[in-house]
Amino acid sequence: MSSPKQYKRIVLNERPIRDFEPGTFRTETVPFDLKPGEAQVLVQTTWLSLDPGMRIFVKDYPSYVPQIQIGEVFIPLNILFRDLKCYKLMQGQGLGIIVQAGPGSILAVGDTVKGRWGMTEYAVVDDSAVQKLVIPQGADALDFLSTLGLSGMSAYFGIKDIGKLKEGELLVVSGAAGSVGTIACQLGKQAGAKVYGIAGSDEKCEWLEKELGVDGVFNYKSPNFREDFKKIGHVDVYFDNVGGGVGFILAEAPPHLLFFLKASLDSSSSYDYALRFPEAVQLLAAGLADGSIKRKFHIVEGGIEQAPVALPLLFSGGNTGKLFVHSS
Repeated sequence: MSSPKQYKRIVLNERPIRDFEPGTFRTETVPFDLKPGEAQVLVQTTWLSLDPGMRIFVKDYPSYVPQIQIGEVFIPLNILFRDLKCYKLMQGQGLGIIVQAGPGSILAVGDTVKGRWGMTEYAVVDDSAVQKLVIPQGADALDFLSTLGLSGMSAYFGIKDIGKLKEGELLVVSGAAGSVGTIACQLGKQAGAKVYGIAGSDEKCEWLEKELGVDGVFNYKSPNFREDFKKIGHVDVYFDNVGGGVGFILAEAPPHLLFFLKASLDSSSSYDYALRFPEAVQLLAAGLADGSIKRKFHIVEGGIEQAPVALPLLFSGGNTGKLFVHSS
């Protein structure tokens, strides 16, 4: 390849007090000095996945993943992959094209791969740290960052294994218009359950009812939200994507309403099921192929420098469906 003279990357500038703030990240333009070594590849980022869980990487408190430290450049990230080395950039799943393969690499130039190399236009990663994508019929490469990725895994195992949802039961999904929520709603309908969603705008509520066929949707920003929600009565499975005030409305319900919470799942829990991911991918891919599983992508154009601008959409309700930044 003809190497560029420089490339851009997003690094942590300061820790936010709450969610992501204008000064949380900064864009650096650095000289291009990347070259793959033994069993490594040079990847050019094409897509970045933006997810609410990214807050975990920047908050200054213990979590299941190593925190990003201001000023650090390099860190091992031990989630699913052993000895995976990543730049100390904002972590997140991405898609990319291999533009150069090092000696002994089992991958080839032109392969599309998925990995967690951070918000950077280019990265050198080990072969073992990326997954070469074979895209099923009816699917798109972006599905591996959504329906066929952690979003789909969280929904699949949350509904089927943790929630153990049965035909005729009543399912409530918070964050129902998000990447996990949309799949959870559809799997609930497939199971024969009555499905109610919670979303943050009338537009999202309408989309969930008309496009996904949920039985009812509540706009949590409505002044009558609590009163309207309590009218549905007994809840068998509550799939919590948001927590906080919306997550606790069930606990605040009056005593004469019986609520049984079988499941409250966040995306990190899906790692417990890593060995069974192929099972879920096969079923969800079949749903994409026959049209029984629908998804919606919210795409932000303009390169990786748009990632810090787009991230707040996740917490303001500004996105419908899975949020992506198109890098190239």
